[in-house]
Amino acid sequence: MPSARASQHVFLGVSALLFAASAAATIVWSAAMSGMGAMSMPGGWTMSMAWMRMPGQTWPGAALSFLGMWAVMMVAMMLPSLVPMLWRYRQAVGRPDQARLGRLTVLAGVGYFFVWTAFGMLAFPLGVALAALEMQQPALARAVPIAMGVVFLIAGALQFTAWRAHHLACCRNTPARGALLPDDAGTAWRHGVRLGLHCCYCCFGPMMILLVGGVMDLRVMAAVTAAITVERLAPAAEHATRVIGVGIVGAGLFLIARAAGLG
Repeated sequence: MPSARASQHVFLGVSALLFAASAAATIVWSAAMSGMGAMSMPGGWTMSMAWMRMPGQTWPGAALSFLGMWAVMMVAMMLPSLVPMLWRYRQAVGRPDQARLGRLTVLAGVGYFFVWTAFGMLAFPLGVALAALEMQQPALARAVPIAMGVVFLIAGALQFTAWRAHHLACCRNTPARGALLPDDAGTAWRHGVRLGLHCCYCCFGPMMILLVGGVMDLRVMAAVTAAITVERLAPAAEHATRVIGVGIVGAGLFLIARAAGLG
């Protein structure tokens, strides 16, 4: 129907504009963080200013600033893979009027990003505490380059687990083809939260790479975004997952070898 096609065009257009706006904001924020410099640490690496307070800033203010940055960054990184999931939701939600379908789609998307915001709320205090330890313990700071390589190895190994394959399948295939969902707000919210949880579980390895590799490093963000999107959209998801896993393991071995002075 013309109204349904118009609604689909609006959905895709709004998604594209939201992605463009969040990507632009992320780039500007990253440039601002880079302009502040980074702290040189024992072991020849630098610590991101994302885990630091700015001059005159309180810790609650620093946490809110990080969460704002994190939420915008997650929209830019996850929206390319979320759009197909929301598209399937729209097809499964029955036959509400187009305005109501739009509101339900927004609610499902908000539920999804609520989960990612909660992930950021957990990551910030852990990152701050670890940064404080690294600044106080030079021996710990010197071990960070090797620890980063180990994180890469763990993230790469996770790519081959059945646990991760299950959650990736849920991201790619929920709701199932032909399924019908009630067109109420509670179902939309729960659906978005469920998708967010599955996505967090199967993205745990890439997110750890993002956090240790540079939370505001555009190159790391782009690589992680590309890997996540390919896994969600590639016809042969299992093959893509293994190829990405091999690449991550190779990167981890390279980081460990370089930290050990072998490369």
